[in-house]
Amino acid sequence: MTPEKRVINFYLLCNKLKNIIRTGWVNWHVDRDRLESVAEHIYSTQMLAIAINSEYKYDIDIQKVIYMLAVHEMEEIMIGDYTQFDISREEKLKLGHEAIEKILSELADKDYIKQMILEFDERKTNEAFFAYQVDKLECDLQCKLYDEEGCIQVDLEKDRKNIHNDIALKKLEEGCSLSEMWMTFGRIRYNYDENFLKISEYAQNNGILHSKQD
Repeated sequence: MTPEKRVINFYLLCNKLKNIIRTGWVNWHVDRDRLESVAEHIYSTQMLAIAINSEYKYDIDIQKVIYMLAVHEMEEIMIGDYTQFDISREEKLKLGHEAIEKILSELADKDYIKQMILEFDERKTNEAFFAYQVDKLECDLQCKLYDEEGCIQVDLEKDRKNIHNDIALKKLEEGCSLSEMWMTFGRIRYNYDENFLKISEYAQNNGILHSKQD
């Protein structure tokens, strides 16, 4: 197979992520004509990473972070977008790594790309943990945007099946919006560093959709 054919094949595979809708928004009945795709989430994580590194000056290789964020959800081309409540992390990693082997099988750089994905999954390097935090925070920020658009109305009777955590359930029972619940849950669950905590708290406590520059 020629390099040109391999390029096109890989492009066509990855292009499918434009049409895979993020499962969480479907599960929570986000009422909007157009929901976020996996490809859009990937782009948003990359831009968020650039902005956070710009303002807080992390001691990381930001190019490596951007690369990780570009490829770490590639598995969803084949296995779809599972939420953390649909499947165990161990099972998702197993399915994901098997999918990656097939997706990358034709590329000359497949070993390097797989290594980037494995590093992200292990979260042991500064770059991987930074990328992991970005991935989680971006989801919360998108939820906040949908909340501010008025797209999410939580019905505890219908949506209780989506809640597998006592903290999350308690926040919703107290009348919190979905994004308030997720941001509180994220600050407890994901071991955010000081800067990510501040960004999450700021977003929760302020309107961000039409925010003015200070």
